[in-house]
Amino acid sequence: MSDTLPSSAQVVIVGGGIVGIATAFELTKIGYTDVVLLERKQLTCGTTWHAAGLVGQLRATSNMTKIAKYTAEVFSGLEELTGQATGLKTKGSISVATDEGRLEELKRGASMARVFGLEVEEVTPDWIKDKYPIMNTDDLLGGIFLPGDGQTNPIDTTLALAKGAEMGGAQIIQGTKVTDISPISGLPLTE
Repeated sequence: MSDTLPSSAQVVIVGGGIVGIATAFELTKIGYTDVVLLERKQLTCGTTWHAAGLVGQLRATSNMTKIAKYTAEVFSGLEELTGQATGLKTKGSISVATDEGRLEELKRGASMARVFGLEVEEVTPDWIKDKYPIMNTDDLLGGIFLPGDGQTNPIDTTLALAKGAEMGGAQIIQGTKVTDISPISGLPLTE
């Protein structure tokens, strides 16, 4: 992490939570090296520090599912890439249905998951009870299980993304509050 504020940068990101840091990380992965991230206090001090850290891959739309799947893939190799622990545990997730409408919705979601190459199982109440004995399954009709889902430590994951961004050339400056933004007219938004 740096203390020196540069006079210019190709990209400036405001906010050192997981979204800002992930943006810096991804920009360096595609070749941007003049990236500066400014954080008013310290990394993860906003909402990131109390996030649940759930890593689910199946979403309501195809594009959101693609993004979530990609994110899970990034998280799975992040610790090895940076040497920073992330706390990632891939134990899977389960969604359950207590009525036919919800069961049909889950089955449609499972079909979409398969299209995107996600491992998914349609499961019965007996399967659920066997895997999660503490769970009351009396009113369940079934569910779906995604074994590739999991949970990560949001703070550690953000720090690993920050390390990866810095490895790619990004400069992260903490303790720098942004109070005004003055766009420079005439500059292209892309190269």
